[in-house]
Amino acid sequence: MTVVESSLEQGFVRVCEAAAVAAAQTMGYGDRKHSDHVSVEAMRRELDRLAMRGRIVIGEGERDKAPMLYVGEEVGALKGQNEGLEVDIAVDPLEGTNLCATGTEGAIAVLAASERGGLLHAPDIYMDKIVVGPTARRTAIHLDAPPAENLRSIADAYGREVSDLTVVVLERKRHEELIADIRQAGARIRLIQDGDLSAGIAAAVRGTGIHAVMGIGGAPEGVLTAAAMRCLGGEIHARLTPLDPEQEQRLVDLQIEDVDRIYSRSDLAPGENLLFCCTGVTDGQLLKGIRFFGGGYRSSTLFMSLERRLIRFIDSIRRDETDTPVLFQ
Repeated sequence: MTVVESSLEQGFVRVCEAAAVAAAQTMGYGDRKHSDHVSVEAMRRELDRLAMRGRIVIGEGERDKAPMLYVGEEVGALKGQNEGLEVDIAVDPLEGTNLCATGTEGAIAVLAASERGGLLHAPDIYMDKIVVGPTARRTAIHLDAPPAENLRSIADAYGREVSDLTVVVLERKRHEELIADIRQAGARIRLIQDGDLSAGIAAAVRGTGIHAVMGIGGAPEGVLTAAAMRCLGGEIHARLTPLDPEQEQRLVDLQIEDVDRIYSRSDLAPGENLLFCCTGVTDGQLLKGIRFFGGGYRSSTLFMSLERRLIRFIDSIRRDETDTPVLFQ
């Protein structure tokens, strides 16, 4: 795909919105599996309405573990045909299932797309990451450098002190040493329960108050973050990091021999025709969540196109009942 048709771009917005609305209808019920299930169903249904030959490269897991949106699954109205736009797709129908289930901020529905081969098929294991925005992208950050050294480089890029920086870290036991090192260096920390992808996006946008994301999170989310960084001008450095024997076996099964390789944004998302789209499920740093009102809802979506150098925030109102007053707040 050399130029993605505008109709397909709008279609991806509808895909993310449908998944977000379905998830938001379950928000706060405490059933994370149900929230994830309905968002997957809604996203799959909308993908099959698009005029494309799509292939899932990042999804809900392998076929034997996921009945829908599994890695390798074909989607789109033209699947199985010999003609039509070929698109690789990475999805996370509900990034932050626990956030949605508990009504906590930061849950989003996410999709990235590219020409064939434009998104790395990362195994569903963990990945050690550092994410920074455009201002700090060209600094001397390195995944293996001590946190204090990376923080000094980031602070220099912004023309600030380390004490002015805020770093997002997933609140996990595995990050106890990292958290201590960041605090020892003098930076502030914002601990989150889930959603390092949305935090990574926020790190690449001025005005969010987030300067970096550090720590170990999902590898599939790393690919989606890389696609966003390509569009936003930020950077991610990451390494596949298996945390148990099962994940180590996944590397063997996929014949990934260079376990020490550090991936950049261009390694994880090398496509030249990248699209990225996400819709808020619950309120977050960049996007408001789905807001229902009598007879309709309001959604907030971020859409980006690398080829068109386009970043668009979309505020939409859907009126299911035309005589219902529109919500403007």
